[in-house]
Amino acid sequence: MKAAVNTQYGPPEVISIKEVTKPVPKENEVLIKVFASTVNRTDCGFRSAEYVLNRLWSGLINPNYLALGCEFAGQVEAIGNRVTSFKVGDKVFGFNTKKFGGHAEYLTLNENDTFTTLPANFTYEQAAPLTEGAHYALNNIRAAKVTRGQNVLVYGATGAIGSAAVQLLKHFGAHVTAVCNTARVDMVKSLGADVVINYEKEDFTQTRQTYSFIFDAVGKSSFGQCKPLLTSEGTYISTELGKKGENLWKGLIGPFKSGKKILFPIPILKKEDLLFLKALAEAGKFSPVIDRYYNLDQIVEAHRYVESGQKTGNVVFRIIGDGRE
Repeated sequence: MKAAVNTQYGPPEVISIKEVTKPVPKENEVLIKVFASTVNRTDCGFRSAEYVLNRLWSGLINPNYLALGCEFAGQVEAIGNRVTSFKVGDKVFGFNTKKFGGHAEYLTLNENDTFTTLPANFTYEQAAPLTEGAHYALNNIRAAKVTRGQNVLVYGATGAIGSAAVQLLKHFGAHVTAVCNTARVDMVKSLGADVVINYEKEDFTQTRQTYSFIFDAVGKSSFGQCKPLLTSEGTYISTELGKKGENLWKGLIGPFKSGKKILFPIPILKKEDLLFLKALAEAGKFSPVIDRYYNLDQIVEAHRYVESGQKTGNVVFRIIGDGRE
């Protein structure tokens, strides 16, 4: 089978397409033929190992993973003799950072791992980007204990995480202010944002509104900048470590503080969270924003684009065929 393989850490050019051995499912595993995946910040982070902490999971010197790709959508081709939850022919999607593998034509997973059948009427290309950005957003929203009617602000509302956050916050009944650039104002409004601040025309930190939760989905602000905008018990969360790792170390003491605080929750996607996102997708309450598509032989170009910081929503990666089956 073909796979996008990187045997060392570094820039996008360390990835190449190679023929590798097709996996065989163990007795409690499922073999999935992958039609679509994504290239996202998680993949780029584990490829570059810019954050040394990533190497604790992926390998200290060289990567342990055959292929990256934490999101996937495909069809069950074979099952182990003890598998009861899936059958051959099932169309499935999911998220996997235990061993990645979505950037290969086939992958194997334990039947209890975080994957399930496609939402009704979703194609592989539509289902592949349902989990990465959304699970980061969902974990942070829950950590902030957002409740109905609260004023919240999403900075960087057009990426995979930010665009998911806007939709999920609206589902939970929050009043959402979203920050984006001129070109994406209409798109962000279409996601359900109540107020849109165009950062090319207005400094969001100068608003007189206060917020129970400020979520920086791109890691370009700071707690110091946003603290005056928080309510007396407001919470600030960023997806990045911040200057000198301040978001991490301040976030460790945040849960024990009263008043305005910063949190740095560790994102975990559970099976029930996956089913929750699927239900929202089927109900038309969550739809991942898709920027563009790349084929398997364009893997380096896809990584470059994601790292450029210019993408809107998700970049879908076609592994086999056109991903629309």
